[in-house]
Amino acid sequence: MKMTHLGKILLPAALGALWAGCSFAPKYSRPAVETPVTFKEDSGTNNVDTNLWQAAQPDDAVIRSNWWEMFNDPSLNALEVQVAVSNQNVVAAFENFLTAHAEVREAQAEYFPTVNLNPGVTRQSVFSSGYQVSSSTLTVYDVPLDASWEPDLWGQIRNTVKSAKGQAQASAATLENTKLAAQAELASDYFQLQGQDSLIKLYDNTVIDYSNTLHLTQVLYKTGIDSELDVVQAQTQLQTTESQDTNLRILRAQLEHAIAVLIGRPPSSFSVPFMPMKPTPPLIPVAIPSQLLERRPDIATAERTVFAANAQIGVARSALFPAVTLTAAGGFESVATANLFNWSSRVWSIAASAKQAIFNAALPPEIAQYNAEYRSDVAQYRQAVLTAFQQVEDNLVALRVYRTQIQQQQVAVDSSQKNLDLSIADYKLGIDSYLTVITAQTTLLSNQQSLQNLYTSQMMSAVTLIEDLGGGWNASELPKD
Repeated sequence: MKMTHLGKILLPAALGALWAGCSFAPKYSRPAVETPVTFKEDSGTNNVDTNLWQAAQPDDAVIRSNWWEMFNDPSLNALEVQVAVSNQNVVAAFENFLTAHAEVREAQAEYFPTVNLNPGVTRQSVFSSGYQVSSSTLTVYDVPLDASWEPDLWGQIRNTVKSAKGQAQASAATLENTKLAAQAELASDYFQLQGQDSLIKLYDNTVIDYSNTLHLTQVLYKTGIDSELDVVQAQTQLQTTESQDTNLRILRAQLEHAIAVLIGRPPSSFSVPFMPMKPTPPLIPVAIPSQLLERRPDIATAERTVFAANAQIGVARSALFPAVTLTAAGGFESVATANLFNWSSRVWSIAASAKQAIFNAALPPEIAQYNAEYRSDVAQYRQAVLTAFQQVEDNLVALRVYRTQIQQQQVAVDSSQKNLDLSIADYKLGIDSYLTVITAQTTLLSNQQSLQNLYTSQMMSAVTLIEDLGGGWNASELPKD
């Protein structure tokens, strides 16, 4: 069968348009955002040398991928390695990425024709008329091969592929963000657990000190120097502190359970040895704010989502133009299997068709929908950038204030200790009452607990700042295909 007249016209046009790469998606560029030159806390306006972060040049490898190694804690290092392979949220995010990547290949498959092989056997009756009507039965064997292809004249397939690639890259960034969040949560829980161990050590030592003080009041009472009231007060203070000491184990156990889940382990089969905190936050390199656009995986997710939405506009617009389908069929057909694959048994056809929507009330609203979704994604991207700037500024402030507050609180602890030493000395001499000693002891314990909580908060803020800076990730690590 010869090619139809329509096919002769449309086939060259289709190939030419495909070669030209026609597309109706708007030209994409990353949405503009207002980016400060430097962070407020890193601009020198506070005139404070924190010794907790340093300015880094844009081209520096600001933070390494294994950022937790900055804390020089082998136990933390061993736990963090397990997050990437065993944390179930990370595993789920990885499978979501594989799904998105498969959808890219599925969209790319539309570039190629669909080919089908449909062999068959047909038993049929044949009637003939002449001087008399007769009929016979024939068996027809056929091996047809047919193909159809819709050339991408208006960029519908290309934009679908672009959108799928954008979504796959967004999924890859989401995977990195999930991993970073789990790693940061693990480090935060780890240092909080160490802080809790430090509090337990503090209370254990305080219980020993209060026991010694109780013994002192009992001795003085037996010698007639002190009263039974002071003995009872000392007992009450000791018992209260013992109860508080015991209560500290609840949060420690909960933090241990949380760490187990983060590394994909049942809490019943996991434990962390007792290890009071060594509060040594690392020196954290802080690049200029514009680098967050490349280093934060959540920002990359938002930006790639915008890219995908932009491509979807092109997909929607392409529906306004005619769709061309090219079909071809060929094969062999015979009433005898012996002759089935003879050249004389061949059959073939080729055709082209076009379909144009004359009236479709759904198309304009659909295009408007995709444009609105694009603008919404742009707004979410800009909000993600603003939130990132805020989070970094918040933790820069926190680290600066914690450092100053720790210095001030250490002075308060030293003064409280001196006050207690003097109160006990005066109490032994009978100059002061035991109430003065209780007040001094309570003040010292409160100040020591506040100091330890500041150390814990400082370490947790250091972890959060590293997370806010994107860990050691960079947008250049996104998959290209």
